[in-house]
Amino acid sequence: MSAAPHRKPLPRTSLRDQLADARLYLCCDARQRQGDLPEFLDAVLAGGVDIVQLRQKGMEAKQELAALEVFADACRRHGKLLAVNDRADVAAGAAADVLHLGQDDLPVPLARSIIGEEPVIGRSCHAEAEVDEAAAAAGVDYFCTGPVWPTPTKPGRFAPGLGLVAHAARVAPPFAEGARPWFAIGGVDKQNLGEVMDAGARRIVVVRALTEAGDPGAAAAELAGLLRG
Repeated sequence: MSAAPHRKPLPRTSLRDQLADARLYLCCDARQRQGDLPEFLDAVLAGGVDIVQLRQKGMEAKQELAALEVFADACRRHGKLLAVNDRADVAAGAAADVLHLGQDDLPVPLARSIIGEEPVIGRSCHAEAEVDEAAAAAGVDYFCTGPVWPTPTKPGRFAPGLGLVAHAARVAPPFAEGARPWFAIGGVDKQNLGEVMDAGARRIVVVRALTEAGDPGAAAAELAGLLRG
């Protein structure tokens, strides 16, 4: 399969407007085991997912770009944001809307020099000091806080829990003027979403809540409805 075709990102203001309105962020692999990636993406994006990120450790860049063609097509048709995990070079090659960086990934200024000024950059935060930095750092557009609960997608990682969610809500009150958008991540699903929202989150990142759902579209619609309700 050919490398991902150039996909012009949405204008800077539009990207950040979409980010500000986003509630539900999905991370998923390329669904190679299920063999249903296009259908899955159509279902969850139609159901209410605002941002979708390809996250599959161990993929070579050529494989990732090929998979991102499918993600990009779905996001374009549904008017949603495409995210790339970790790799600024792949994000640039796929013309992704979003690059998400962990604490040990490229420094934000270097990543920004590779992808340009238009795409959105997010950071993962696992401690209060990291939240404080991400909420104010130049070049960062959003951050994620967690894991709220231990999760098999990050085996062995300490889960700072709801306390870190509450800290993020104090540092960056959701939807307050000038506050940076942020998402709670790590084991969040419809059963515990109320606890996460009680702690102050109004945006979440999910994996298994949709990737393991019997009806991914319906599950996405239910979560999106709860978040926007």
